[in-house]
Amino acid sequence: MNPFQKNDSKETLFLPVSTEEVPPRPPSFPEKPSPKICGSNYPLSIVFIVVNEFCERFSYYGMKAVLTLYFLYFLHWSENTSTSVYHAFSSLCYFTPILGAAIADSWLGKFKVLSMVGLSLIALGTGGIKPCVAAFGGDQFEEKHAEERTRYFSVFYLSINAGSLISTFVTPMLRGDVQCFGKDCYALAFGVPGLLMLIALVVFAMGSKLYRKPPPEGNILNQVVKCIWFAISSRFKNHSGDSPKREHWLDWAAEKYPKQLIMDVKALTRVLFLYIPLPMFWALLDQQGSRWTLQATRMNGNLGFFVLQPDQMQVLNPFLVLIFIPLFDLVIYRLVSKCGINFTSLRKMAVGMILACLAFAVAAAVEIKINEMAPHQPDSQEIFLQVLNLADDEVKVTVLGDENNTLLAESIKSFQNMPHYSKLYLKTKSQNFHFQLKYHNVSVYTDHSVEEKIWYTLIIREDGESISSMMVKDEENKTTNGMTAMRFVNTLHEKVNVSLGTDASLIVDEDYGVSAYRTVQRGEYPAVHCRTKKEDFSLNLGLLDFGAVYLFVITNRTNQGPQAWKMEYMPANKMSIAWQLPQYALVTAGEVMFSVTGLEFSYSQAPSSMKSVLQAAWLLTVAVGNIIVLIVAQFSGLAQWAEFILFSCLLLVVCLIFSIMGYYYVPLKPGDVQGSADKQTPQIQGNMINLETKKTKF
Repeated sequence: MNPFQKNDSKETLFLPVSTEEVPPRPPSFPEKPSPKICGSNYPLSIVFIVVNEFCERFSYYGMKAVLTLYFLYFLHWSENTSTSVYHAFSSLCYFTPILGAAIADSWLGKFKVLSMVGLSLIALGTGGIKPCVAAFGGDQFEEKHAEERTRYFSVFYLSINAGSLISTFVTPMLRGDVQCFGKDCYALAFGVPGLLMLIALVVFAMGSKLYRKPPPEGNILNQVVKCIWFAISSRFKNHSGDSPKREHWLDWAAEKYPKQLIMDVKALTRVLFLYIPLPMFWALLDQQGSRWTLQATRMNGNLGFFVLQPDQMQVLNPFLVLIFIPLFDLVIYRLVSKCGINFTSLRKMAVGMILACLAFAVAAAVEIKINEMAPHQPDSQEIFLQVLNLADDEVKVTVLGDENNTLLAESIKSFQNMPHYSKLYLKTKSQNFHFQLKYHNVSVYTDHSVEEKIWYTLIIREDGESISSMMVKDEENKTTNGMTAMRFVNTLHEKVNVSLGTDASLIVDEDYGVSAYRTVQRGEYPAVHCRTKKEDFSLNLGLLDFGAVYLFVITNRTNQGPQAWKMEYMPANKMSIAWQLPQYALVTAGEVMFSVTGLEFSYSQAPSSMKSVLQAAWLLTVAVGNIIVLIVAQFSGLAQWAEFILFSCLLLVVCLIFSIMGYYYVPLKPGDVQGSADKQTPQIQGNMINLETKKTKF
């Protein structure tokens, strides 16, 4: 039933309607026949739109795939700052569609915004592209082909994820596998998506003559705002009860604005009200590129047959979308229908929210397991100490407290690879420890000052006929964000210049000089170029694994030239990155049920004059969702697993609210908002203007 249908009344009063401030609507764009694809009911023009969307999404997601790690590794920002800026950028990309939609529906039309503004200026272009491209594709279908239009939105979403799939896989490879000026090639990783934007422009322009181009219908957004304001102000001016009562608060604008506009605004506000809970879903979904990528950096990407970089794990989402869309459309939804269940659009979206809740519950469980397997950190009034014996024979090390009580005693062979750090307790935040070193028949006593919560390495070296020691802080190796960290000790009598191929050369001072830490990508390093003033040589560093921390001692104890002795400070990440698969599968299934359905729902519920505006409002919920993540990342102060649980619980509450709202929502049929103004005259019964409403089950 049409929720705006007039009731039969005993008495009809006509209120004066003024249209002096509302420009007349242009005539509907001609229903010209358009070429179809292979005799089907699908317009040929949508091929160009879908290919254009593939290229544009390749550009967008390809750039976003490497963005978090660009902030983390190249700009050296913290995890929280990287997360916040990532989501601030995403939010801006989804705020600008409001501007693009206003221009499209009011001034240039969807086609010109797409080609002239959206694809020419990438910075603002996403605001021109996003609200128009989906609606513009829907405009290519005639109303009698509504079923094909519904399937178009699934194909449209497939093109988005096909572009995302390829770009999310390729751009991290361009970043990590190609070297630019001795560093990761972010220039190429950002440049290739830029090239795809140019291709998108060319493809879209090629289909220009085939498009059905509905003309813009005046300054719709301005009319909507003025209509709402007039209705609110009129309602408060006539609160005395002298004027006839209205069934809907927007009916107070009937004295000034055409009935068709009022009906369009009613349809718009009803859907906008339903959109209020939606940002929380996007707050969870968009963390795949930030928090979930950071989680992947603490996992092992070696799958045996293939090695995944942390930012490549995002490729699972578009890959699964390409599988799930036909699976849901052709199998699951049909099975549900055969079971007699009315699986409405709003029900699909609610189930999608629940699946996203489960995905974050799984992510929290994975995070807890990662923390359990990670090395423990020294607490207050604690330090971790290990001893590295670079002398040519065994050394017995005894650590004495302030009262000469023995805290640690062990014999360490020459170049012995110590399996772990030893924990020592302090009486205060900083303390002196006394060390007794027995080497051959010589005892050496020395003191070293330490501070709480820090990792230390005591390096023992030959000093003529005796030995000496130095204490080195290892605090920088607490986290490596999935990369490999290393440092060098140079036992040669000359400075060594080490070229790791990722940055400026690392210089290690002579006579047991200790370098700073340097991080590199996981991989095999069989021949690292080194040089001194007298010679060039190569060091075989072997496999440097995910998250591991290594110390290399450069020695020349054989006739084969300088070599590197390798010691693992911290083991590689133990938990396989494959454990992220369940959370990606759940959140992607939720995305297919929520996002694909929401795109088609937004188009079908929008008045013909406001389709881009409603698409932009749908995208605005994505922007708000990213702002939620930004705020939580900056101010929550929670452990990561607790933050995941928080998001899961919040979405569960929001899903309940959305379900209640959906219970009272009456979906509009195409004819409900298409009637002409002369057939939609306000009808008054007694002293009440009435528009029939009804309640339907969610």
